[in-house]
Amino acid sequence: MTAAVPGAGLTERLTGLVGALRSHGVRIGTGETVDAARTVEVLGLADRERLREGLAAALLHNAGQRRVFDPVFEVYFPLRVGAPDTGGPADREALRDRLADALATDDRAMMARLAAEAVDGFGGYGSSAGPGGWSSSQTLDRIRPQTLLARVRDSLRAQAGGTGFADRLLDDEIRRRIEVFRAQVAVEARRRVAERRGRDEIARRAVAGTADQVDFLYAGKAQLAELRRTVQPLARKLATRLAARRRRAARGTIDLRRTLRGSLSTGGVPMRPVLRRRRPVRPELVLLCDVSGSVSGFSDFTMLLVQALRDQFSKVRVFAFVNRIDEVTGMLAPGVADPAGLGARIRSEATLTGWHGSSDYGVAFGEFTGRYADAVGARTTVFVLGDARTNMSDPNLAAVRQLSAQARRTYWLNPEPRSQWGTGDSAAPAYAELVEMHECRNTRQLSGLISRLLPV
Repeated sequence: MTAAVPGAGLTERLTGLVGALRSHGVRIGTGETVDAARTVEVLGLADRERLREGLAAALLHNAGQRRVFDPVFEVYFPLRVGAPDTGGPADREALRDRLADALATDDRAMMARLAAEAVDGFGGYGSSAGPGGWSSSQTLDRIRPQTLLARVRDSLRAQAGGTGFADRLLDDEIRRRIEVFRAQVAVEARRRVAERRGRDEIARRAVAGTADQVDFLYAGKAQLAELRRTVQPLARKLATRLAARRRRAARGTIDLRRTLRGSLSTGGVPMRPVLRRRRPVRPELVLLCDVSGSVSGFSDFTMLLVQALRDQFSKVRVFAFVNRIDEVTGMLAPGVADPAGLGARIRSEATLTGWHGSSDYGVAFGEFTGRYADAVGARTTVFVLGDARTNMSDPNLAAVRQLSAQARRTYWLNPEPRSQWGTGDSAAPAYAELVEMHECRNTRQLSGLISRLLPV
């Protein structure tokens, strides 16, 4: 089917697509934009799916960015414009019957038509002349495609037969088809709203950004799983940056006295600077990680990332706490750590709580300086990971002051927005006076801080 794009607005749509992708964290330069324009010129608009794949090849850098690209493409290069021609008011039960047949045969084209009919008939809200719109969630609540699973299963079972394990596989396949329909409903609702309110606004507000922009504190289970899959590629990139920093640092700084002495032979002109050579010594790293509540996803991801960078340091030790602290370095050993189940294992096997389950930074810091003081020395860089919310308990600034005095460097990575530091039970401003605290809300910020702050 032809993409419904008026020729006069093609350039505007293409630049809008690029701008929306940039706003969601996809790095696109002038060269890629020119390539995209040439792609449109060569492929034309006759085959929409071929155009989609061509633009994706021209603009994207990795497969993970397709999650952003596809819904943005649907906004700027929609399959249709205007309301579908449904032939009259929608009948909910009749539409459900047709949807069950389409799910049973996996007819994607019919499912797309039914998604358009469903949004038109059951997703509208507000006045047609006012600022109303269409809602995918409202549509799905009224159609309830998930309740068709048993009906579709019976239909397919009658055709193919099978019980037990085969039925479980069948259920998984039907759920996958239902998810395809749900995605088609979301695309149709977004398209209709974009026509009314403007493509640029919808593309920026109604489409989730890339994984590196997902806020740790608000990431769902699926998003955290996607983040864990990015640990190894991100670690390789950061290891390359750290190695380059180490090479530059090994060259040392200028030795002014020896440089001036050597310049006597050239009449005082320092033609050959003499550098102070550094002894290459790999630093030690200690992580103190709050694994309570919503910050646990941030701590788990950072622990996995640092463990993947372990070859860059002579020693890495990791400690987790809620209101008591325990060493969990062994749980992060190669071949032992399970990224998906790391947090659950730490919370079940380590001693992290005492008589209550709320976080208490003061008690945890006091226990660390009492039990694990030997973990921190003159070569150690300490990273504290947490939101600094003490539940109104004593922040134990004396313990943090002692920890900072023992370590070579101490940094605090806080996953909360800086505007929330000091609000409620947050002791972030008090801790920030003793250690260098940085906002670290997503993997983009984390990778920048790690490559800049980790010792070489």
